[in-house]
Amino acid sequence: MGNPEVEIEEPLSPLGRLFLTPEMHQIVHCIMGCENPINVAAVTSEIANSVMVRLPRFSSLLVLDSHGREHWRKTQVDVRRHVVVVEEPVSDAGDDGEAVHLLKAHNCIVFRIHHALGDGISLMSMLQEWCRRADHEPDRRSSMGSMGTYSNSSSNWEKRWTQLWKVVVGMLMGLGFIMEFVLRALWVKDKTTAVSGGAGVELWPRKLATAKFWLDDMKAVKKAVTNATINDVLFGVISSGLSRYLDLRSPKALQDGVQITGVAMVNLRKQSGLQELSDMLGGNSGNRWGNKFGMLLVPFYYRRGGANPLQYVKIAKEMMDQKKQSLEAHFSYNMQKLLMSYFGPQVATRLNYRIVCNTTFLISNVIGPKEEITIAGNPVKYLRLNNTSLAHAITMHMLSYAGRVDMQILVAKDIIPDPQVLAKCFEDALHQMKEAANKE
Repeated sequence: MGNPEVEIEEPLSPLGRLFLTPEMHQIVHCIMGCENPINVAAVTSEIANSVMVRLPRFSSLLVLDSHGREHWRKTQVDVRRHVVVVEEPVSDAGDDGEAVHLLKAHNCIVFRIHHALGDGISLMSMLQEWCRRADHEPDRRSSMGSMGTYSNSSSNWEKRWTQLWKVVVGMLMGLGFIMEFVLRALWVKDKTTAVSGGAGVELWPRKLATAKFWLDDMKAVKKAVTNATINDVLFGVISSGLSRYLDLRSPKALQDGVQITGVAMVNLRKQSGLQELSDMLGGNSGNRWGNKFGMLLVPFYYRRGGANPLQYVKIAKEMMDQKKQSLEAHFSYNMQKLLMSYFGPQVATRLNYRIVCNTTFLISNVIGPKEEITIAGNPVKYLRLNNTSLAHAITMHMLSYAGRVDMQILVAKDIIPDPQVLAKCFEDALHQMKEAANKE
């Protein structure tokens, strides 16, 4: 019999291995802006006693076995070694690996977590588990919500033949996506515009801006378009906002109708929105911890000023309805797993890197707590999320929190020197859509 005291090391998942490669190396930043000055001792104690430290993935080291494959090995965690206190105002928190930066001059906490540890849904579910509500029930967790994330599952009331038909249609549409996916990985590329990136751009200096929305405004627009979702509104805002920005940067050089392709990250768990941590750790619900998302290629089209604001949402809805019927996100997820498992990280990384280089931007949408929360008794004013750079000149990460929605816009500053103008274009797009919705 084997030694019962020896713990079995967990292999790193295929997607986790992908995020360790230099070309696709990704660090997730979760930013919490606090109402009051940060109490370093209280926050450090809160982290040390939190569920995060008890999670196997966060209390393990990444090691190589005799065959050169990555594994998670259980270890003891000294939280103090992972808490970085910064006293003075900063424009760059530095690169200290997986750590928590306490920016005292900004009343801000930055969680710096490698993407190999988990995706946005996993990490936000963990964060919600140990933060508490700021209202009259401070001992309760904030409730979990849903913003109409991607799903291709059928409703309970649908008949079996309808479900079967949807599967057939999805498979046929999936074949079209496979062809598009392969062509993007080989040579098909977006037309060069004022917002295009490309190979090597992931190493260029960055600037950051935040587009701020109200969830009620997005819901008002959603109601004005039959059967639309918040994601449809988001994609409509991006399409309109990019067109507005390109009008400012290249009003004469760009032909109307030029395609601008984005890469959208979508949650593939059975339950959309934040997850119960016990279910994710147990793995019996299909909502396992880690990286569980697929990729969509989302085409937008440049339109010169003057279009009906709600038309952007209607076009986005039509596009997303087609995506939901296909198996596109599931195909991309399983194909990446297959490539990593059978061909190794070099082939999978090359494929993903080419797709990023041949598209224009990346977008993700993560659902945060519905109510305001506190950390170590300190009320949290805002929550924001972003990742480190890719070959795109624009990456956008949207996170909802207590009725507000902040979208972090990370840009290559030598290509897009004014990201605050781009953020304003997105905000103005939603404002005009709301005005149009109120007239419906």
